[in-house]
Amino acid sequence: MNHGCGSSAAIRDDGIRRIAFYGKGGIGKSTTASNVSAAMADLGLRVMQIGCDPKADSTSLLAPGKRSKTILECIDEDRRDLDAMTAEGYGGVICAECGGPRPGTGCAGRGIIVAFEILEELGAVRTYRPDVIIYDVLGDVVCGGFAMPIRNGYAKDIFLVTSGEAMSVFAAKNIALAVDDMKQMGYARLGGIIQNSKGMESEDSLVDKAAADIGTDVLIRIPRSGTVHECESEGTTVIQGRPNSAQAACYRRLASEILARTEGAAGCMRQE
Repeated sequence: MNHGCGSSAAIRDDGIRRIAFYGKGGIGKSTTASNVSAAMADLGLRVMQIGCDPKADSTSLLAPGKRSKTILECIDEDRRDLDAMTAEGYGGVICAECGGPRPGTGCAGRGIIVAFEILEELGAVRTYRPDVIIYDVLGDVVCGGFAMPIRNGYAKDIFLVTSGEAMSVFAAKNIALAVDDMKQMGYARLGGIIQNSKGMESEDSLVDKAAADIGTDVLIRIPRSGTVHECESEGTTVIQGRPNSAQAACYRRLASEILARTEGAAGCMRQE
């Protein structure tokens, strides 16, 4: 098992499902990732979710009121301590946020690189022993930092979150190109598209066309629902806040589909 740091890509063949959600900012990617993490935790899996957005809000619904320091904040304070960098959320999900520099003072992508290297240096995987690691990443793969989960083998299976909006589809196609480049070296593979619906006209056909252009398929169409907004206003995931709702069932189906598509990486339930 390779836990060392380094800038060169390395295949991490340790039996852990390593999943990245990519998409345009504001598409609902963090909401989707958090509900999937919660659904997987309900299945008995040990999940770690790492937010790769300077806003550091990826895990806010999983661990409300438990916000830990971001990894970059801890580095700035010279606190190289996993307990300071992580918080335990719903279902035991381990939550971490890379964070970012103050506006106008640095490169957010570079911050992700530093954060990932620190997590490896501190042995986060050895410490928490997750069955699943979920990376929640902005769709700007022009910057090397945002491409790091793909390029450096941290994430094996990449899922694109998009609506039918033009800029969302554009971002998804750019990410797919990056994944295809890395696939040739065995570092990542595209698992499919998650349609986070906006309710726009002809949205299904627009997303289907994008999937065909990319050469993948649509895993699920998450309907636009007020249930999501109700739960977010309460600071919780749908899985926790409205567990018996149709929307929660949708996220559970998505989690099960993702597990099925990544089943070569590990068993479905944790083996102690």
